[in-house]
Amino acid sequence: MNEAAVASINAGEPHIVEPHLGALLRRVVERGRLRASAEPATAECFIVAVPTPFKGDHEPDLRYIEEAARAIAPYLEKGNLVILESTSPVGATEKMAAWMAEARPDLTFPQQKGEMSDIRVAHCPERVLPGRILQEVVENDRVVGGLTRRCASAAVKVYKTVVKGDCHVTDARTAEMAKLTENAFRDVNIAFANELSMICDKLRINVWQLIRMANLHPRVNILSPGPGVGGHCIAVDPWFIVDSAPEEARLIRAAREINDGKPDWVVEKVRGKAASLRNPTIACFGLAFKANVDDLRESPAVEITEKLAKSQAGRILAVEPHISGLPPCLRDTNVELTDFDEAMDRADIALLLVDHDAFTHVDRDMVKDKILIDTRGAW
Repeated sequence: MNEAAVASINAGEPHIVEPHLGALLRRVVERGRLRASAEPATAECFIVAVPTPFKGDHEPDLRYIEEAARAIAPYLEKGNLVILESTSPVGATEKMAAWMAEARPDLTFPQQKGEMSDIRVAHCPERVLPGRILQEVVENDRVVGGLTRRCASAAVKVYKTVVKGDCHVTDARTAEMAKLTENAFRDVNIAFANELSMICDKLRINVWQLIRMANLHPRVNILSPGPGVGGHCIAVDPWFIVDSAPEEARLIRAAREINDGKPDWVVEKVRGKAASLRNPTIACFGLAFKANVDDLRESPAVEITEKLAKSQAGRILAVEPHISGLPPCLRDTNVELTDFDEAMDRADIALLLVDHDAFTHVDRDMVKDKILIDTRGAW
């Protein structure tokens, strides 16, 4: 439990960086419409939105869903609705219902009584982009999967109090797979761009110009390559499909391996440049997994910075304007967190890892004597 986040929310102060969230949070807290707590409470609807990380070799770890299910079970009453929003492997909603049923044998659940169950259970995967959460949580269509039709209908009523987009009803397994499919589709397309960037580097072709030329075709839309893929969704979710169907998910696995391997390719490129210098200083611009947010989850930029530090390629400077301190994996290394101007002044090698707005307008006089490595096509 993040006690600091609870205290911050109750004070009307966001604990994450998200445009316009501060004003909204203060307003709803001051009006008594929102209260954060470290413990569950009785309610008509419970929404479970917890991490679903890996254990072992990309095996889904559902312990947080189980802990949440068992935590809310004592507070359940007949007629309650429980919605799982966490991006989850197929079958996770059924497991959540089973854990609650085990904890509350006095109530009935959909897997026991179908439409006549005491408790309704559904899955509705979140579908928002960091940096646009407040708009997309309202405007985006939602996929609502119930363990029964009545469960799905109950969940739709909840979401329609907020969502202006359409709510598309299906079963829970299809809803789970829909979110995984959306992210796997994007991952495969990013992998194409990342593989193309490595091919172009070998052939001495500007990949950014190439993509612009190729995208002039009316039916071609190649995405932009980068240093890898990060975030709590695209870098994780396709592995859930691979885990469920390892023999069949060959393309999805290959895309994940390409994107997971891109940080190592970037590290070797930087090390190759650093080898020609004596005691080089390497400035890594950006640690977040995407532009203009403070989210470091599964960030390839963090992975690259950490590997450069451990490889002793040189002195490492990290520039990330959206955080106030280094993440734990970088604290016991030789990485120094600094600002843009100081990093540019001290660096021999300038490595752009995240195209934050603060980084994209570079004074060419500042970098004329630097070795520039741009993984985002912004310089």
